[in-house]
Amino acid sequence: MAFSVVMPALEMAQETGKLIAWRKQEGDRVTKGEPLLEIETDKAVLELEAPADGILAGIKASAGADIPVGQTIAWILAPGEKPPAEDAAQGTPVARASSATKIEHPLTAAQGIADTALRSPARISPKARRLAQELGVDITTVRGSGSDGEILAADVQAAAAAPTPGSTAASKQSKIEVPSSIGRLMAERTTQSWTTVPHFFVSREVEANALNAYREEVVAEIERTYGVRITHTDLLVALVARVLLKHPRLNASWSAEVIRLHDHVNVAIAIAVDDGVVAAVIPNAHRANLAEIATQRRDVAERARAGKLRPTDVSDATFTISNLGMYQVDAFSAIITPPQAAILAVGAIIDRVVAIESKPAVRPVMTLTLSTDHRVADGARAALFLNDLADAIRQPGNLLS
Repeated sequence: MAFSVVMPALEMAQETGKLIAWRKQEGDRVTKGEPLLEIETDKAVLELEAPADGILAGIKASAGADIPVGQTIAWILAPGEKPPAEDAAQGTPVARASSATKIEHPLTAAQGIADTALRSPARISPKARRLAQELGVDITTVRGSGSDGEILAADVQAAAAAPTPGSTAASKQSKIEVPSSIGRLMAERTTQSWTTVPHFFVSREVEANALNAYREEVVAEIERTYGVRITHTDLLVALVARVLLKHPRLNASWSAEVIRLHDHVNVAIAIAVDDGVVAAVIPNAHRANLAEIATQRRDVAERARAGKLRPTDVSDATFTISNLGMYQVDAFSAIITPPQAAILAVGAIIDRVVAIESKPAVRPVMTLTLSTDHRVADGARAALFLNDLADAIRQPGNLLS
């Protein structure tokens, strides 16, 4: 039986992916689950695994090609089998839906966003069209390097970096840096989120002495048993996931003027890499214990920094945590990752003077700031979530033991 290798769709807005390199060659034997090729999507550089055992054949794309999501780029066949003559699903995006979500209609519909896409008789990929609009590139002056002269994102980037006629000596001496795919993604996503999602922010200071003490209690045992170190981020992932079960509007998504309430909690962790930030996912974090969370966090962080993320590492997040405490940041506000409803920004744990029974005392304190999509949840819901999370941090053993 022939198995198709397709460009994966990791989110609704993704239209294309770039083939970086094949790990196997035409005619090679492959095993299900082993790395087959590297791709660059709107999320990150990922490793795509072989979907089945067999012989790699019928390769349709080479390194550097921009490929529509859902398009077949190769086949995995049984020995002696030939690739199908036609690809019935060629060019058809992969539709993904989950039966584990509840759809809830809000009281008011969102305003429509005007389509400001550039138009030109030249053939141009959707990604290149968006990029040209953002960089202010006149696509009528761009020479396409794709098949049949199609303008690709790389062509737009090159045009943006090229000096313009009549530029002054001072401008010629300035340095122009074209962002990487991850850097460009961050610019696109944060701009889209900030301009289309109605953010509001709720902050809360929480004493962290019980969290610190709990971490010290469990670290030695887990390190000895599982060989993995427990961080404050691991503890927060576990606590946040369990608290979210009581607050479904914060573990939700805004999509096509409806609210999807998820019955699973997939927590994304913002991870700094060389050229930006990626959000790697801990799936079903509400059911995972600390050792499982720490192991998954360590593994995805290593893959992220090595540029070896897999599609499952970055898909289907329902909530995000961004922790800058290790950089000695007191507090900050994070931008929501659509279609998620919220993101939690975590500051450093710092000794501060607080009032204990009307007397000053020094306690370790952390500041939590919740950014929320006002179309999905209001201030009261956000405040109640932070209240329950603060209680969980003050008594972590109640949820984790």
